[in-house]
Amino acid sequence: MPRSPLALAALATVAVPGLDAVDVRRPRNPSTGVDAAVVIDAEGRRWVVRAPQNPRAGAALEAEAALLEGLAEHVDAGRLPFEVPRPAGFVELPEGGRAVVSPQLPGRALHLEHLGPGPGLAAEVGRAIAAIHELPPATVEDAGLPVYEADEYRRRRLAEVDEAAKTGRVPASLLRRWERALEDVAVWRFRPVVVHGDLSADHILCSPERPVAVLGWSEAKVADPADDLAWLLVAAPHEAVDAIVEAYNLRRTELRDPYLGERALLAGELALARWLLHGVHMEDPAIVEDATAMLAELAEQTAADEAPAVVTEAAWTADEEGWATEEEADEPADDEPVDLPEADDDEADDDAGYDQAPADEQVDDEPAGEGPDEEPQPA
Repeated sequence: MPRSPLALAALATVAVPGLDAVDVRRPRNPSTGVDAAVVIDAEGRRWVVRAPQNPRAGAALEAEAALLEGLAEHVDAGRLPFEVPRPAGFVELPEGGRAVVSPQLPGRALHLEHLGPGPGLAAEVGRAIAAIHELPPATVEDAGLPVYEADEYRRRRLAEVDEAAKTGRVPASLLRRWERALEDVAVWRFRPVVVHGDLSADHILCSPERPVAVLGWSEAKVADPADDLAWLLVAAPHEAVDAIVEAYNLRRTELRDPYLGERALLAGELALARWLLHGVHMEDPAIVEDATAMLAELAEQTAADEAPAVVTEAAWTADEEGWATEEEADEPADDEPVDLPEADDDEADDDAGYDQAPADEQVDDEPAGEGPDEEPQPA
């Protein structure tokens, strides 16, 4: 049973000594697998509290908390030009696992329509992504997150296509198209790098000039850098793409990858197959039908085209457990206030019923609580 915002607020007071909760807000876009809330303390500070609903979510939160510790060191050393969530407290849950509390980070979710040509926000986004890809792979490996070699990752994508084909819902033309792209081994000769793995508009918080924080690191891995660029090549205004890619390439120390864009666009198409598989695994007919319709549209779009096509914007706005429309993802989060009853310390402890917890990311200005599993969905 999901925890109430009041129970999460009580957990936060246990996890962070001295935190005096006076208000709590429900996340605007809750997600499967994690309970989340934004707690406001007596000094007006905002805290994000997240608690896993199952062991798998708990394991993902723990791995993410370990990764965030390493990422914070890179932020402090100037290697990352943005903030990351910094766990401030942890509380043990009676059913196992820990809840996480972190200060809410500043900034607003990235509005893609604000990206334009030349220097500016678009270029800064490209540089921020490149900075992630310049991190040492040990940052991810030491946190126990996945590390893939290039051909291993190509074979993983092929396995996803094979699984999607078994549903009988992927047009044959798309299956042939994807298999051709995945069997061209020259395209898949890339150097694996640290990737965020779930970049989307709601995970990049910005000031008017630049990204100031990046959230949602539970899907981080060492893999194909194209994955982090796919959503931008798909969803960003056409006139901004050159600025993003040029700034990205200038920030990278590695020689340019000639097939980076091709793989990124392919990743955009394969995201629809993963969305279909997510619906099948969740036994959700609405998701399955939605994915089927988008796959049919993509098949029509690519009927006379050999190169990977641009997937619709809607296909790339999502949190970890489900999609949202571009409008929903870019709107500021109007979290629903929850009145906190006056309670003595004993009552707060009873509501918590736990002990201490890790902090992840802001939930007020982003869809709260990411799903922890590696069921990749379009973002």
